[in-house]
Amino acid sequence: MENGNHQPTNGSVMHPTKTTGKVITCKAAVVHGPGEPFVLEEILVEPPQKMEVRIKILFTSICHTDLSAWKGESESQRAFPRILGHEASGIVESVGEGVSDLKEGDQVVPIFNGECGECECCNHGRSSNMCSRFGVNPTMRVMVGDGRSRFWAKDGTPIYHFLNTSTFTEYSVLHSACVVKVDPQLAPHLKKLTLLSCGVSTGGAMGVTDFINPTELEKPVHERIREMTKGGVDYSFECAGNLDVLREAFLSTHEGWGFTVVLGIHPTPRMLPIHPMELFDGRRITASVFGGFKGKTQLPIFAQQCMQGVVELDKFITHELPFEKINEAFQLLVDGKSLRCILHL
Repeated sequence: MENGNHQPTNGSVMHPTKTTGKVITCKAAVVHGPGEPFVLEEILVEPPQKMEVRIKILFTSICHTDLSAWKGESESQRAFPRILGHEASGIVESVGEGVSDLKEGDQVVPIFNGECGECECCNHGRSSNMCSRFGVNPTMRVMVGDGRSRFWAKDGTPIYHFLNTSTFTEYSVLHSACVVKVDPQLAPHLKKLTLLSCGVSTGGAMGVTDFINPTELEKPVHERIREMTKGGVDYSFECAGNLDVLREAFLSTHEGWGFTVVLGIHPTPRMLPIHPMELFDGRRITASVFGGFKGKTQLPIFAQQCMQGVVELDKFITHELPFEKINEAFQLLVDGKSLRCILHL
């Protein structure tokens, strides 16, 4: 059995010939129960099977979706022991049979909302990005191909996957539909491109001109917004996974054409806080997954745009810590002190 602790230096390309086709022993942050501290332990990572890719994770960051899964807020999504994480960047260590668009040494970004390119959704004339096989599915805990895990504890216990990605580990196995190749010219920016796995792609906070603190108001937020905008905004976006905030966002839009987009991940069991008759005012509501991007075909274009300054990725990174301090990084998010904390593996 080979130990796969390969570390590229100075941005050099890794050629991991000694680990190809073999089980790798590496470190992973494993969560064993809702709200329990992450345990940094040695695990076994199987080689990629047909149409799969094994990636050396170099950087990973923490999203509120990871926080929700860690807390076990939705019973249907609970599965332990588990390796969370879905925002990352890294290098392809090896590829399985049938993978033609990726090779060893490619620098990549994993994505939770994959694009197989074969199903009806991927090939539909409309712009849907909900791949039938690899669309977002928080309950998915094994690989699609054979229904098995690629992660194992040393005592033989399987460790579950998360969101098609599982990036809180030195090595991860993903289906190739969930791996986006990065233009080699963008390689020096690989750390920042970690944010494209979810947060910024799903909906970066661009163009903010005003800020309202609800604790300083004597009236509901939506009433203040409607006053400021002379009737309501054209579009509102709910990003917090809070149903009370969602209702305020919906009521903040203009009657007749207001459009609310849900981005936040909402825990069970509460349902949509809107009376059916309120929809007769002409307001609409929908949800967006992964910003509407088709990951494999459209994310590389967005990455280029980010490097051209369309989105300033540096401003989203508030903290950087070594992987061993993942519990501290989660606490920063819980305390509201962190926007994105990059963990270096």
